[in-house]
Amino acid sequence: IIILMFLLASCKTTKHNTNNILSYVDAIEHHRNEYKNDFIKTAQTPLKESDLEYLDFFKANEAYNCDCKFELTEDSKPFQMGTYSGKFKPFIKYGIATCIINENEIHVNVYSSLNTIALPGYEDYLFIPFKDYTSGEQTYGGGRYIDIVIGDIKNNKVNIDFNKCYNPWCAYSDGYNCPIPPKDNYFEINILAGEKMWKGEKKH
Repeated sequence: IIILMFLLASCKTTKHNTNNILSYVDAIEHHRNEYKNDFIKTAQTPLKESDLEYLDFFKANEAYNCDCKFELTEDSKPFQMGTYSGKFKPFIKYGIATCIINENEIHVNVYSSLNTIALPGYEDYLFIPFKDYTSGEQTYGGGRYIDIVIGDIKNNKVNIDFNKCYNPWCAYSDGYNCPIPPKDNYFEINILAGEKMWKGEKKH
């Protein structure tokens, strides 16, 4: 829960910044600086200030900033999503976003964490874990994450910006319960956006 609160709060801050007068590239750069700063503000995070130089990202590319169709999943039932530590966390499938990336259509399953929405102030947060053809090559093999909020969904549409996807903390260190992206979110394309594989040595 602490991990999700940290990462979701970072996403919330960025959304405001990308809507101001900054250019898109500058806005993404600002988002990444905020993302890095959040690591050293939270005691439970795996990285110290000296580790931040090893974080790596693709260049900002608006081709991966997607306006998607959204369909709410009716009568969805809770399920247990596995984590890389072997534990499970309760989620519910909230809906499916249909996005076009470089002329490829992908269907993005959007989830709600039953643990996170129980926290005051986080009731509307949604979670997108995924893998793609870069996983294990240019990006972390365990997949990457994106956070959005219910308020982002308007008139059956939602914006999903893959330039803001980030690594789970398991990419940097052992000892965390990072959700494993469900197979429905294994995309058969290269998503050359967002955070790359960490260049530092994994902590144990």
